[in-house]
Amino acid sequence: MSLPDQSLSKHLLDHFEHLALTDITPKVISEYKFKRLEEEAAPKTVLNELVLLGHVFTLAAGEWELVNENPVKRVRKPTIDNKIDRWLTCDEGTKLLNASLRWLKEIILFAVNTGLRQGEILGLQWSHVDLFRKTLYISEQKNKEKDTLPLNGAALNVLKQRARVRQLANNYVFVNMDGNRINTRNLLRAFYSSCHKAEIADLRFHDLRHTFATRLVQAGVDLYAVQKLGRWKNITMLQRYAHHYPESLRPGVEVLDKIITHLSQSNKEGANRDG
Repeated sequence: MSLPDQSLSKHLLDHFEHLALTDITPKVISEYKFKRLEEEAAPKTVLNELVLLGHVFTLAAGEWELVNENPVKRVRKPTIDNKIDRWLTCDEGTKLLNASLRWLKEIILFAVNTGLRQGEILGLQWSHVDLFRKTLYISEQKNKEKDTLPLNGAALNVLKQRARVRQLANNYVFVNMDGNRINTRNLLRAFYSSCHKAEIADLRFHDLRHTFATRLVQAGVDLYAVQKLGRWKNITMLQRYAHHYPESLRPGVEVLDKIITHLSQSNKEGANRDG
């Protein structure tokens, strides 16, 4: 196996090696696809992984005669577009929350109001939360940096609700009915089920992070502040949100009014002196 194939197969093996070939259905493969996209794997990478998995099933269904069909063929391939611009509108947000169980509703609200990634939310521990100072501390994140972030009222209310039923068995903020950390697969299954129930199409869990950024920009928050709050590496990654608030560009063109006014006044003064 070549090095690229080894890299692609690692994630496939981690997810599927405990399953028999007959247990790998289109639904299971679709869940894997969404899981990898939520982990912020590039759509092209996920596509290549599915192609490799499909090749395995082509052999298994053909010369090996281990299965009857290739389930990968029934799974819609990810769109190769890294500039996905999808966010939750206010109307969609209301529908999604109404269609969600309480524990999922809390996570959705927290995600939209903090911009935290899925793994950061599920891994959040009470030792990283300061309810008095209204802040949370993120140490393990994609950019390998450590940040202390402010909490708004909505996010703080979620944490206060969670604190009332805080589990002594572990330190996680968001836990399942057994008091353990919520499994990623269970979260995504519940999330997409709620999206289906609310009739909301083409929304990924990661789009809640896009919603966080979009709503800030629409409210007039400058991109530099949004970058710091969302912990993006550079301002370039936020350029796709700039069109949401064209009014932020108005001061730039209004500078021309000042220049024209100044020039007009200068011309009048010059004419008066000549006259």
